[in-house]
Amino acid sequence: MHMMIQQQLRELLPDRKVDTSAALALLGGSVAALGVWKWLGRKMVHKKMEEARRTRDEGLKKMAKAVQQFREQVPGVQRETILSLPLLELTGRLQEGSLSPRTVLYTYLEKALEVTQQTNCLRHFIPECEEQLQEIERHKEKGQLYGIPVSIKDHIGHKGHLATCGLVQCLDTVMEEDSVLVKVLKRQGAIPFAMTNVPQSLFSYECSNPIFGQTLNPLNPQKSPGGSSGGEGALIAGGGSVLGIGSDMGGSIRLPSSFCGLCGLKPTAQRLSLSGVTGPIDGVLAVPCALGPMARDVDSLALCMKALLCQEMFQLDPTVPPIPFNEQVYSSSTPLRVGYYDTDGYFPLPPCMRRAVRETRCALQAAGHQLVLFSPPRIPYVMTELFFKTFFADGGRSWLDVFTGDIVDPTLRPQVNTCKIPRLVKKMLALLLKPLFPRLADYLTALAGMRSVKEMWNHHHQIQEYRSQFITQWKELQLDVVLCPVLGPAFNTGYPRKLLSNCHLLHDAVQRPELPCWGCSRQHRDRG
Repeated sequence: MHMMIQQQLRELLPDRKVDTSAALALLGGSVAALGVWKWLGRKMVHKKMEEARRTRDEGLKKMAKAVQQFREQVPGVQRETILSLPLLELTGRLQEGSLSPRTVLYTYLEKALEVTQQTNCLRHFIPECEEQLQEIERHKEKGQLYGIPVSIKDHIGHKGHLATCGLVQCLDTVMEEDSVLVKVLKRQGAIPFAMTNVPQSLFSYECSNPIFGQTLNPLNPQKSPGGSSGGEGALIAGGGSVLGIGSDMGGSIRLPSSFCGLCGLKPTAQRLSLSGVTGPIDGVLAVPCALGPMARDVDSLALCMKALLCQEMFQLDPTVPPIPFNEQVYSSSTPLRVGYYDTDGYFPLPPCMRRAVRETRCALQAAGHQLVLFSPPRIPYVMTELFFKTFFADGGRSWLDVFTGDIVDPTLRPQVNTCKIPRLVKKMLALLLKPLFPRLADYLTALAGMRSVKEMWNHHHQIQEYRSQFITQWKELQLDVVLCPVLGPAFNTGYPRKLLSNCHLLHDAVQRPELPCWGCSRQHRDRG
């Protein structure tokens, strides 16, 4: 039988003398073809990036021309007065008619042009803002944000524009309709006028991508504005926007707010609609993304949430709980029972940030509130086992896939290279490093991901158990709110790439809303 099979194979595949030179030529040709194919792919990537930058630059020039025309038509605008108005006062003047929406819009367009020249914070102006301006001027009914220019983060969908996430692969996809949040903003009379820069893949505490470049902090150009809502932070801190919308999964509103001296709100997940908001990785439900406002003061955040939490939002997206803003709770003067801590014992913070918590605690006590020491349970466990293991459940494969055919930004190379390490090597390195560098070992173990659906389900159960433990401790102390430190002051550009975690991930794991308010002096921030 064996001999018969050999005979049949000889008949099908007759013996031929192998030409070594031909084989080598074929191999060399294949290698050359592969090299040419990669070169052409990289050339195409660079071409797309150049086209995106050219489109942005042309948009900036057109907007600068429109601003110049407005200044010639309406001379004598008190620009600095308008720019200095808090959102509440600006809204009041627009509602009563002492300021026109056109004057306010072009004032902020002009200032935004100046700020982006200094910081590179804008990805694109929204030329349709003129259409929205005309639309609100035609309507007698004035929404709560009537005439307010609003900037939005790059990946919040606006009809006719890209949502790039700093990735070349997203440069071909134009949004066919507005996101729900943009629709509600327009319904309330706001004018979306600019889209702001983000880090590549949105996964960085820096704000840089290979397409549109590095965004700088307007308060100190040697510092980072934070990420991933760094473009929003830089634009608002520089005075080029009075209200912006960012997003947050692991600190992306809170860090830029801290680094740029602003106030920001990461609401409870699903409080604001995510419909029409794109992301490089979808489906991470255990630690969800949330949209939220960024501004110069807390009252501005409250006004924005009042405007957004309306019937329009609830009807457009039925997954959003139909719970309007609770003005009674917000305006109440009833003394609160406030839990506090100035360190979580895991993430080291500079003295100025801990001092900010202590000073705030003293101010709250002086105002009649009761302060109670609060110690969050099992912080190291939350950081590695709950947060990182959730995001890197597949060993980082989904995140690495978004860079296929792209150029990795230098700020992300350390993380990308770490994710590329084979799972077995990650496990072995974790075992070897555990005695000397236990935190790094735990990080590598988390990056190795999970191997089965059963392990994933068990992991989700662990998250639920921890949330129950956290809430139980909160209830036992009868707390209304917790005062805790924010990461800061602003880091030098390039430094955030060295971070493995931050002090905000606890609140992401337990899905608690968080409102960072800048509490450190400019002197300390600039020295930071």
